[in-house]
Amino acid sequence: MYRVFLFFVLLPFISCSAQSNVKTQAVYSDQQGSSGPKLVVGIVVDQMRYDYLTKFYSRFGEGGFKRLVENGFNCENAQYNYIPTYTAVGHASIYTGTTPQSHGIIGNNWYDKYEKKSIYCVDDGNYKSVGASDGGRKSPARMVTTTVTDELKMFQNQRGKVIGISIKDRSAILPAGHSADAAYWFQGADEGKFITSSYYRDELPAWVNDFNNSGKAQAYLDTPWNTLYDISTYTATIADDNPYEGVFKGKDNPTFPYDLKKLKKDNGNFNLLKTVPAGNTIVKDFAEAAILGEKLGQSNTLVDFLAVSFSSTDYVGHKFGVDSKEIEDTYLRLDRDLAEFLTFLDKNVGENAYTVFLTADHAAVQVPAYLKELKVPAGYLDKKGFTAALNTFLKDRFGMEDLIENFSNNQLFLDKAKIAKAKLNIHEVTQAIVDEVINYEGVYKAVSAKTLQETHFTSGILALLQEGYNQKRSGDVLLIHEPSVISYSKTGSTHGSGYSYDTHVPIIFYGNGIKKGRTSRYIPIVDIAPTISNLLGISFGNGTTGRVIEEVIQRD
Repeated sequence: MYRVFLFFVLLPFISCSAQSNVKTQAVYSDQQGSSGPKLVVGIVVDQMRYDYLTKFYSRFGEGGFKRLVENGFNCENAQYNYIPTYTAVGHASIYTGTTPQSHGIIGNNWYDKYEKKSIYCVDDGNYKSVGASDGGRKSPARMVTTTVTDELKMFQNQRGKVIGISIKDRSAILPAGHSADAAYWFQGADEGKFITSSYYRDELPAWVNDFNNSGKAQAYLDTPWNTLYDISTYTATIADDNPYEGVFKGKDNPTFPYDLKKLKKDNGNFNLLKTVPAGNTIVKDFAEAAILGEKLGQSNTLVDFLAVSFSSTDYVGHKFGVDSKEIEDTYLRLDRDLAEFLTFLDKNVGENAYTVFLTADHAAVQVPAYLKELKVPAGYLDKKGFTAALNTFLKDRFGMEDLIENFSNNQLFLDKAKIAKAKLNIHEVTQAIVDEVINYEGVYKAVSAKTLQETHFTSGILALLQEGYNQKRSGDVLLIHEPSVISYSKTGSTHGSGYSYDTHVPIIFYGNGIKKGRTSRYIPIVDIAPTISNLLGISFGNGTTGRVIEEVIQRD
């Protein structure tokens, strides 16, 4: 009788527990079983402005950008919500779902005020190069928060594979996260092959060696770069021969065609491949080889993640500018690469078995010299003149020179030891610098670290600067240039600011679990990672400040 009584007393609890377990298993099954994606592919196009989508749209084929836009979800007003807009910072922010304030990647290079030297974001002397004699001593250690890829690895108890691929080391390493199976990048110069770091593995897998020995890199380097279509049809950009573009060594002018075989010796041999559209194509080829070699997307119970970054777009933009025939041709060729890659995914993973997002790590400014010809306010900041004027001011005001320990990434690092020895007040010195340099030509805003620590900016460009300020790593005085004013050469484009020409980028979601649609509401870049995490049913990165883009996800 007691057992019967106990059974009926415990029955509701047993039932609730069973329902809870079933629900948990159902969520896991829906997100990671046959109805969810088997593979997530994150695509970052380096230096892609949003208006490249609209500017070249009529020239795109049906299978690349148009396929993603028309059959996926297009976020038309996606913006970077911090300064600085650099490559490493962008890739870290996309995949961590937070800004430099939290993830710690404040530049490609930055001045380390503890080690008293400039450091590179993914350099790590604790590891060795794998696949080459040099170029592989890297890791993601300086990124201090987790990525969506890390969270996926932990959710699946280190099962399922995560791989990062790019021409650039930082663009492969940071997206792949801390727990990745591998990250591969292209070693140029006389190597011409994909390599990795002993952080991931002690030797290259057979499929990577096979790819490196295939002769693809040499074949692309020996193929002339001419326009994909008749150059007379390239009406979305300015004249091919103009004074706003850089010129390859060994060539007299920036015009098509480019004889790469002839130019390679004077332009770094295989480094030249990085700076032309074929650099994107070989990354696409390598990504396909990775899918086959690692059997990505073949499990019915696990999700794999492939992070691919196309970086040659950035090299072309820096060299030739955003209005060049070269940039137009680069995007028409990338569109063709994307079409081939999506078709490859259809065939080898399954038409509704994968999810893709495509975005950019930053955009780019139009060449200021060109803007000035159009009577648009623009210009160049003279860094040497700026430094000389500031040192003169400091000598007159405080009786000392060389109080600036380092000036980089629009940040001033003060020599605190020298200031303390002179019994000066550090905050008085920084505020004096702020009050002085705001008067210099090309400077729009100047703010001290103390102000950023004590004041909360909720809007405007200072709010973006604050999101990019990392108290442990950033400088003592931070500067913002006037719009379209850069510290760069008089030819080609660059980036780094918080203005819309640098912050407005595409975000497109496509594939399994994604609605068809569009939105023009403001969406910060940090919303990508939590949206993918929500789609997969996994934890957000431990520093996430972004939010789920609700309208993107198909709720069955």
